[in-house]
Amino acid sequence: MTKLHFTTKHANAATVQHDWYVVDGTNQTVGRMCAKIAAVLRGKNKAYYTPHVDCGDYVIVTNCDKVVFTGNKLDEKIYDTFSGYPGGRKEETARSLMRRRPEAVIERAVKGMLPKNRLGRKIVKKLFVYASAEHPHLAQQPKELKF
Repeated sequence: MTKLHFTTKHANAATVQHDWYVVDGTNQTVGRMCAKIAAVLRGKNKAYYTPHVDCGDYVIVTNCDKVVFTGNKLDEKIYDTFSGYPGGRKEETARSLMRRRPEAVIERAVKGMLPKNRLGRKIVKKLFVYASAEHPHLAQQPKELKF
């Protein structure tokens, strides 16, 4: 009787297929939408997902100025930055950041859900966020990503 040998196929840069998806942020809850976007960027929606390889797809988010927060998060959620200098900490509410730069809300939420290493820094470059419905990636023929 012969022994059967099964080997696990690991994805690598040569075998991975990167697709393009577009997400409409109109009336989407920020956290739920960003969690699904992070999974697609990471490649967890693919059968050949490999944790140490960039298996993910490119994601374009449009209408990010129309996303919604649940509860009182618009006024209570605080985004803070630190310049590195004494007294260099600045705080901003979600409402004022949405008014000033709505793309930053989505970018920061997705980035926080990705790995904190060089792979995560590579993956976050495949996210493109726009406040309006137009985007310059029509040549890539992105498919619509439904949640």
